[in-house]
Amino acid sequence: MHVSVFSPASPQATELLWLWNVCMWVCGFILAAVTLPILYIVVRYRRHGENEPPQIAGNKRLEIVWTIIPLALVGFLFVLSIRTARAVDHHVSREPDVVVTGHQWWWEVAYPAANAITANEIHLPVGRDMLIGIEAADVIHDFWVPRLGRKIDAIPGRRNFVWIRAEQPGDYEGACAEYCGAQHAWMRFRVVAQLPAAYDSWLTAQAAAAITPASGDAKLGQTRFGELTCANCHNIRGINKQKQYGPDLTHIASRKMLAAERLENTPGNLKNWLRQPNIIKPNCEMPDLKLSDGDLTVLTALLESLK
Repeated sequence: MHVSVFSPASPQATELLWLWNVCMWVCGFILAAVTLPILYIVVRYRRHGENEPPQIAGNKRLEIVWTIIPLALVGFLFVLSIRTARAVDHHVSREPDVVVTGHQWWWEVAYPAANAITANEIHLPVGRDMLIGIEAADVIHDFWVPRLGRKIDAIPGRRNFVWIRAEQPGDYEGACAEYCGAQHAWMRFRVVAQLPAAYDSWLTAQAAAAITPASGDAKLGQTRFGELTCANCHNIRGINKQKQYGPDLTHIASRKMLAAERLENTPGNLKNWLRQPNIIKPNCEMPDLKLSDGDLTVLTALLESLK
């Protein structure tokens, strides 16, 4: 269910919405102060003749007033902006809890302390201030979860930071807010806010290596995964170790969505994604390997076993 951005679920988003509301009231005041006199003048002096107003060359008092008022409004908004920035961005004095790296067109999510890694799905504990490090692997991206906090650029070669404190359990939609190429619109992700106990349990499971299939299609899928070029781009910790170019697949079956929120994570959708990635997500970096039905079946079985 879609929930409006005007329903903040973190202190950071609440502060930003408060500042936005104040700015809108100030802008509304300016709009009224400019528009109403213009409307009055248009109606009052709509005809030439006896009602034509006197032609005044200057009015020092009026000029001072209309100079002071805008300066005061700008100064007022400046002070409020500084206050909000301090409330949203705390001093960074430690390593981040989560490191999120933008790729064309997906998000890598790492939990350094736990040595866990996932993709396009960020789990956070409710009620805990979490420091998120934001990076980019290729071009400039922009990390934004509207109900949880401000936007922050992901810039190659630089790590930025954003604080998030989710106050309510639930799923929160996020997106790349900086145009980054053909599949920018499908560079989405979700933040899953969980009660602390559930979060700790999830993180422990994510840190564990994959369980090697013992038999059946999943076992055959493991063999084909190594024989095909899948293993050149994707890691499955405990099964395959390779420099990672694509998302980590160690626990892919535990994720709710596929292809950066493009598809619900079901066996059928997973199989279709393997069959035709560039039709489902045109110009994506995952190649069409022209997999046979047999390969599709066993690879899907392998990936579905990775809970």
